Amino acid sequence: MSAESGPRPGSHVLILGGTTEARQLAQSLAAEPSYRVTSSLAGRVASPVLPPGGTRVGGFGGAAGLAGWIACNDVTHVVDATHPFAERMSFNAAGARALTGVPLLALRRPGWTPRPGDAWTFADGLEEAARLLPDLGSRAFLTTGRTGLHTFAHLTGTWFLVRSVDPPAAPAPPHLEVLLARGPFTLADERALLARHRIDLLVTKDSGGTATAPKLTAAREAGVPVLVVRRPPVPQGVPEAATVAAALRWLGATGPAR
Repeated sequence: MSAESGPRPGSHVLILGGTTEARQLAQSLAAEPSYRVTSSLAGRVASPVLPPGGTRVGGFGGAAGLAGWIACNDVTHVVDATHPFAERMSFNAAGARALTGVPLLALRRPGWTPRPGDAWTFADGLEEAARLLPDLGSRAFLTTGRTGLHTFAHLTGTWFLVRSVDPPAAPAPPHLEVLLARGPFTLADERALLARHRIDLLVTKDSGGTATAPKLTAAREAGVPVLVVRRPPVPQGVPEAATVAAALRWLGATGPAR
């Protein structure tokens, strides 16, 4: 962090994490003696990659529980760097800000936009994606996360490929192959996967960022259509940063809440 960022002595930053950006922010702050950093992880992965600094795993118990944790641990700044589809945590963070007055920043990567050659269909949620899917393909690479797999369990006429760090739980579609793997995955990886499994439809959430973008490029090259689940609403009135560098600048310019 540059001297212009103005680190504040005694600052305790709570990062609501689970994303690449959250880990990068924690790494930057952990190297700064003027900051104490705690990363909070949801605990949905059995063996998560832990970021530098302090960590905690599990929920807080809603906005009130998060506010209590903030107060008890002398948190001076909160950065919501959760996944763009972790809407409940984002609203809890906004609620905790209202209860505590502690500054809150949403570190939210920009969403994806279609490029020439893309064939994208958009859905407002997993339920709509499940309704649209049978008309778009019969061999689907489903990359919307293992926790939402039950939404597609009734689709008996579609063969699904799912890739996740941990095995998905039932209910699940009857025609399903699971690949246990941890990314990031290269463009060559995604090209080979689409060809090997004869994928004719990619289903993804609009996660944004570069870590999982190669699958979109591979689909474009192969002429595979993409079913994209739009992002859910976010709390209004919360300042946003699109990059880790912008989040570091915000932290340097924002003094302790008390």
